[in-house]
Amino acid sequence: MAASPTPTIDIESLGLDQGALLLIRRALAERPVGGELRVRGRSPDWRMHLEAWCRSQGHALRFDAGQDEAAITRGPHAEGRWLGAQSTGDAGDAPAPDAPPGWGLAARGATVEAGSPPFFFALHRRDELWAATAGELYRQAAAAQWDPATAIDWDAPFELPDAVEAAVVQVMTYLIENENAALLVPARHLGQIHPHFREVLQLLALQCADEARHVEVFTRRATLRGHRPALSTAGGQASLRTLFDAPDFSIATFLLAVLGEGSFVNLLNFLHAHAPDPVTRQIARLAARDEARHVAFGMAHLEYRLSVQPDYQVRLRNAIELRYDTLAGTAGLNEEVFDSLVLLAAGELSPAAVARGHAAVQQLQRDMAAGRRARLSRLGFGHDEAQRLAELHTRNFM
Repeated sequence: MAASPTPTIDIESLGLDQGALLLIRRALAERPVGGELRVRGRSPDWRMHLEAWCRSQGHALRFDAGQDEAAITRGPHAEGRWLGAQSTGDAGDAPAPDAPPGWGLAARGATVEAGSPPFFFALHRRDELWAATAGELYRQAAAAQWDPATAIDWDAPFELPDAVEAAVVQVMTYLIENENAALLVPARHLGQIHPHFREVLQLLALQCADEARHVEVFTRRATLRGHRPALSTAGGQASLRTLFDAPDFSIATFLLAVLGEGSFVNLLNFLHAHAPDPVTRQIARLAARDEARHVAFGMAHLEYRLSVQPDYQVRLRNAIELRYDTLAGTAGLNEEVFDSLVLLAAGELSPAAVARGHAAVQQLQRDMAAGRRARLSRLGFGHDEAQRLAELHTRNFM
C-alpha cells in the first residue's frame, strides 16, 4: 500500500505574527506525534518566526533548499498542555460529587490544563448545596424577571385615609428589612459556591436580584405619598440576625426559604387580597411569585440533602429549637406591624371592621403555621413533630 502523502499547507505571504500560526497549529493538530506537516510561505522573516515557534513547542523543523518550504515533525511534547490535565466531567451531566480547587473557574465539561491556579470555595461538595430542580428553577427565574418601572402602574390614581396610608408605610418598612436579609443571606454564600455547580450559582444570583427588586418596590411604595419609612424594631432585627448566624448553607436556606419565605408567601398573598390600593396589590402579587420560587429551591435542596444524608434532619430540628431559644426574650412581631395588617384587612377604624381585620390576621397566622407544618412534613418530620416545630418558628414571620 502506498504511503499517504505528507499534507502541505501554503500560508502564502501571511506572517506568523499576522495569524499564520492559527493555520499551522490547526493543521499540525491533525498529525500524530512524529507525523510531518509541510508548510510553504513567502512572508519576510517567516523562517525565523517558524524556527522560534517550533523550538518553543518541541517540534522538529527542517527547511528545504530555497527556504520557501519547511517540514515540521510534531514533537513528543506537543500534547504537553494536556498532560496532567483534569477533566471536569460532561457539561450536560449532573455535577461531580466534589469539585476540587484545581478546577477553578472552568466550565463544567472543560479540561483544565495542569498548573492552573487553585480556587478555594467553601461550598464545593454536591450534597451541601445541590437541588435536582436547580436548572429548571433557574430557567423559570430567568424568564420571570420583571422591571419595576413597567410592571407596576405607579401612576394609578388612588386616595387613602391617613391611617390606612400610614399602615401601608409601616408594612412596607417591615418588608424592606426582611427582604434585605433575604438578599444578603444568599449573597453571603454566592462567593463560596464552586462554579462547577453553575445552576445553583445562577439561581441564587437571580434570587438576589429578585430581593433587590423587592427592596426597590417596597421602598418606592412606602415613600410614594411623601412619607418616610416607619419603625424598625429591635425584636425584628434580632430575629433577622439569627439568619446570618446560621452555621452552614443548608441551615440558612432552611430557616430563610423553607420557613421564613414560605410564611412570606402567605403574607404577600394576604396583602394582595387586602391591599387598599392598586399599586400595593400589584407589588404583592409580583413579589409573591418570586418568593414562591425561592421556597421551591429551598425545599428541593433540603429534599436532596436529606435523601443522601437522612441524619441531617437532626440538625434542622436543632436549628429551629436554637433559634427559638435565642429569640425567647424578644418581642417578635412588633405591634405596629400587627396593627397595620389588621387595619389593612379592616379598611377602616370602626369596631366591626377592626373585628373583621383582626380575624383575618389570625387566619393569616394559622395559614402560615399550616404551610410550615406541610413543608416540614415533606422533609420527613412526623405530624406531631412538624406541628411542634412549626409553632416554634419566630413570631416575626421571617
